[in-house]
Amino acid sequence: MKFNGSKQYNDFGSFLKSHFVEPVQKISIDIGFTCPNRDGSKGTGGCTYCNNNSFNPDYCKPKKSITEQLNEGTAFFSRKRKNQKYLAYFQAYTNTYSDIESLKKLYLEALSHPKVLGLVIGTRPDCISTQLIDFLSELCKSYFISLEFGIESTLNSTLEVVNRCHTFEDTQNAYNIAKNKGLHLGGHLIIGLPGESKENILNHAKTLSKLPINSLKLHHLQIVKHTMMAFQYKNYPELFNLFNVEDYVDIIGEFLSLLRSDIIIERFISESPADLLIAPKWGGLKNFEIVAKIDKSLKEKNLWQGKYCLY
Repeated sequence: MKFNGSKQYNDFGSFLKSHFVEPVQKISIDIGFTCPNRDGSKGTGGCTYCNNNSFNPDYCKPKKSITEQLNEGTAFFSRKRKNQKYLAYFQAYTNTYSDIESLKKLYLEALSHPKVLGLVIGTRPDCISTQLIDFLSELCKSYFISLEFGIESTLNSTLEVVNRCHTFEDTQNAYNIAKNKGLHLGGHLIIGLPGESKENILNHAKTLSKLPINSLKLHHLQIVKHTMMAFQYKNYPELFNLFNVEDYVDIIGEFLSLLRSDIIIERFISESPADLLIAPKWGGLKNFEIVAKIDKSLKEKNLWQGKYCLY
């Protein structure tokens, strides 16, 4: 199988180069939203693994306006590349969890920035509407619009354990509402949530391949401070089977071989700050070093994305 780049899979960097004329960088935006499993609408406490401080950059603070955050973000990234453009990434918590008029105002403010080419909107599959999808579909005529759903698992039993307060059927419904509307549809999956076997994880790849999904983010389960999962890990460590580097590299290879070949792989790894990370600790290995190990393993084992996919 031949992909756009030199990888054994459909990598996100190659997608960006083929889709945009200029170099493109995401800039995270925090607009102070919450989630329905935090505010009591569906539950309280949020997802058991969630601490948004583990991925929010310093410039990304809800007390600042969208324009201020974009200005600071573009100033930061332009130190390396003067002429690049940006995607405004609404990242923290659930970024469609508001009334439609408020959402329109926020998204349009981001798109009014002269260096912004589009939006990436992270959300839950139970927090969209046909009205919102219709609005975003209109934006697609002029901008790149990506809608990224937190899938996390295809098993309802797992979703219940981590307090997601939605089902995989909600995920399927969300993709069906949003498909064929001009949107780039992304997804996020955590590998190794409590109670999931190797067979369960590999079945995620088969199940996701049936969805109208364009890109996928993967990362291993990390236990970070100030979360319910940190409490569980301390008191009930037998509930967890955290990956070491070698086992994670191996399962990613098998996962990819079962995944539909046209799905863009946006990432394999998420690195929590060292001062927040409890486990697993992989000896200070950086994201690019883990990706290099995955690339090497795929070639050595003669595996590629979609090799054993039936869809």
